[in-house]
Amino acid sequence: MFKPKKKKKEKVQLSKDSVQKAKRIFTYLKPYRPLFFIGWIFLVLSSSAGLFFPYLLGQLLGGGSSTPASPAASTDQSWVENIDFDNINSVALLLLALFILQSIFSFFRIVIFTKVTENTMRDIRKDAFDRLIYMPMDFFNRNKVGELTSRIASDITLIQDTLRTTIAEFFRQIIIIIGSIVFITIVSWRLALIMLATVPVMALVAVLFGRYIRKLSKKAQTQSADSNTIIEENLTGITNVKTFTNEQLVIRNYRKAIESIRQLNIKSGNWRGLFVSFIIMCLFGAIVFIIWQGLHMTIGPDATLERKDFFSFVLFTVFMGASIGSIPDLYASIQKAIGATEHLMEIIKQETEQDLYKGDERPQIKGAVTFNNVSFHYPQRPNIKVLDNLSFTVNEGEKIALVGASGAGKSTIAAILQRFYSISSGSYTIDGTAVEKIDIEHLRQSMAFVPQDVILFSGSIRENILFGDPNADDEAVIEAAKKANAFNFIQSFPEGMDTEVGDRGIQLSGGQKQRIAIARAILKDPTILILDEATSALDTESEKLVQDALDRLMENRTSFIIAHRLSTIRKADNILVLQHGEIVEKGTHETLMQLKDGVYANLNELQI
Repeated sequence: MFKPKKKKKEKVQLSKDSVQKAKRIFTYLKPYRPLFFIGWIFLVLSSSAGLFFPYLLGQLLGGGSSTPASPAASTDQSWVENIDFDNINSVALLLLALFILQSIFSFFRIVIFTKVTENTMRDIRKDAFDRLIYMPMDFFNRNKVGELTSRIASDITLIQDTLRTTIAEFFRQIIIIIGSIVFITIVSWRLALIMLATVPVMALVAVLFGRYIRKLSKKAQTQSADSNTIIEENLTGITNVKTFTNEQLVIRNYRKAIESIRQLNIKSGNWRGLFVSFIIMCLFGAIVFIIWQGLHMTIGPDATLERKDFFSFVLFTVFMGASIGSIPDLYASIQKAIGATEHLMEIIKQETEQDLYKGDERPQIKGAVTFNNVSFHYPQRPNIKVLDNLSFTVNEGEKIALVGASGAGKSTIAAILQRFYSISSGSYTIDGTAVEKIDIEHLRQSMAFVPQDVILFSGSIRENILFGDPNADDEAVIEAAKKANAFNFIQSFPEGMDTEVGDRGIQLSGGQKQRIAIARAILKDPTILILDEATSALDTESEKLVQDALDRLMENRTSFIIAHRLSTIRKADNILVLQHGEIVEKGTHETLMQLKDGVYANLNELQI
């Protein structure tokens, strides 16, 4: 209902450290250095060839005048009538040859830079995503998925544009500026000094003017968007506005917003008017001043400059002014790309699970699990113990239920079992082997996890079940679907197994998604199974089907069942009741129900 908060823009500041980090991107260019070097050769050739264009065009426009014109010649006969057409034809042919050469050089420059850039971007994308997938869970707790996606998408796109065009264009403009200064200095150092003291300065001032005006326009657009948000929020929540009689408050907020828009737009208009006046008066005036000075140097008995050289001088001046004007925006793009590269390299250089977990043993896992005095705190909250000296033993094939209020540590145990996190102290063993010694991939291949909130991947039902074992055949997929009580509803779809589930499985119901997840786990055929409240969000009919599928899945497997509905864990071999990361009760359902004023018994009574 009130004014939305404005997001602070992240400003890219170049520093020695940021440039050093950004330089790591050149390690990805190493395999393509020979081709990249050839591309730079073509860049220099095409830019150098471009420098001949204003020179030859000047010679063409001023053709037929090999010596300074005399006053008599300028009055009795126009310079057009003195043109040597043979010379014009020669210059025209030279220009044609120049265009052909520059076209060839530019073609190979663009093709080579594009090929090198795309190969480099492919390698960076592959490396960045490979490392992201293997990052420890704590990394994803510290970084938002949206920001990580932006790093892979928009940051890489920014780097891609910079490598493909911006850097090449930046250095091309530098070559044009340097070449132009050299030429005009050779032609007339006096005129060159006059030009360098006026045109470049005016061009830079014009660029700064333009950037400031664009900044004001963006502020006005942002303010306009904020005012529209005020309208949308208050009309959507009109009931609250009227209930709290805050009509005058929201009117004041909106009036304040539109007054800011008015002031910004008026300020922008004043600066635009000043900018146009500056262009007309100063920039164009500077160009006219240069031409006026140059013309004085081409006429009269004391003329020191040939007319054709003067035309080339003017064209070089125009080219150089345009190049100087483009340099700030190109530099800003390179600056942004360096910032994007720095962020991307920070992700790539971080340690993955492969770097952190050095276990290399691959024993046959049977499913006996032991926690001995295990304590744990999340890396971001070192002062808060989630598990405190937790000890329990689970024999091969047993069904263990974890019960307790939210925050008791149930889901944390599930995460530690899969070794998403390393324990702070104590020991965690499987079949007597410390998990630190077991290869992390081998460990997780022996486990399956069925969560409460199932996330399916966009694609077909078959592809989602195959996620449990990508090498399984159709017969195994169908058998897994049948055991998960999913085959009947799958067959009811016109496309059957090829039915698209939509984004995150949105086209399926909660019970259907759970059964697909169970089929996926059945196909994996794990030794250790972890169920995290897999039926808590389902209706009665779906819960019965899912529970029946879960019972089949748990047969002959070590199973950890996290449950709020105590009715689903009565058949468990052992129930661990957790409070504040400690086991306060343990035993079978019947044993725990006999404890007077027991935590489990009280929970059961509350649910009944």
